[in-house]
Amino acid sequence: MRYLDPKADLTFKKIFGEHKDLVISFLNAMITFEDKAKIESVEYLSPEMIPDTPMKKYSIVDVMCKDEFGRLFIVEMQMIWTPEFKERILRNTAKAYSNQLPAGVEYGECKPVYSLCLINEAVYKDDDEFYHHFVLTDKTNGNRILDGLNIIFIELPKFKADSVSDRKMQVLWLRFLTEINESTFEIPSEFTENKEISKALEIVKGFAFSDKQMLTYYKFWDTVAVAKLFDKDYVEARSMKRGLEKGLRQGLKQGIAQGIEQGIEQGIKISTIETAKKMLSKGIEIESIADITGLSTDEILSLRQDL
Repeated sequence: MRYLDPKADLTFKKIFGEHKDLVISFLNAMITFEDKAKIESVEYLSPEMIPDTPMKKYSIVDVMCKDEFGRLFIVEMQMIWTPEFKERILRNTAKAYSNQLPAGVEYGECKPVYSLCLINEAVYKDDDEFYHHFVLTDKTNGNRILDGLNIIFIELPKFKADSVSDRKMQVLWLRFLTEINESTFEIPSEFTENKEISKALEIVKGFAFSDKQMLTYYKFWDTVAVAKLFDKDYVEARSMKRGLEKGLRQGLKQGIAQGIEQGIEQGIKISTIETAKKMLSKGIEIESIADITGLSTDEILSLRQDL
């Protein structure tokens, strides 16, 4: 294997969490700053306020940094889209902003926060736009903006290189993320001719990683695959539950409603148990299974004995 997929936890963090020049190039390519003040330098910060494993809300927090202007940047590679992820991004962006205000600090000293979220699924099915920059605006006048909080979603499956003509580095970085993987053998000349992309390619070469790191890499993708299966089963079960609840509200008797409710919950529980068994068979750690399924450690240990 010549190259590893740069979207994986191991590789993404290595590229952007260990090489300041690359994260500077990446952020400048992905974000359009209103004042035209591009990032020149960054200081890495600890992202401890956010889960740092793919099993906690299926998310990977790779980079949190601050530039020379004091602006804060959170970068995440999101493998699976869930409604909870959107809520968590809102909370964490607001938390990063409010954490700038220890006792005695004036409000006017707060700097903008940018949460850049690369999503490996299509989120908004009603349009083809892959880039979404959210800010706080007046509902009656979109030109009135409260500065400070910026959330940017980039839907990788929707990205097409020919849809962006005026941002060369944005195209190159997004092509790098979407085109490079274990099946890559031929590298486009545009990649090797660009200093930052060429450096990123060297970082994700397979021979640069130890056997232990490769085991972590493969386990990550196994975990993502199982998490997707669980998420699909869970969403379908919940959708069925909501549909039946709507019907119940329209006239079914309370006793019948309670019976169906209990049956639905039991069905969801059975589906969760089956998913946990699949994850155990894949060798996924018990703690990770508990994070995804909501089952207790004792329940999972009991399931393992039955395999």
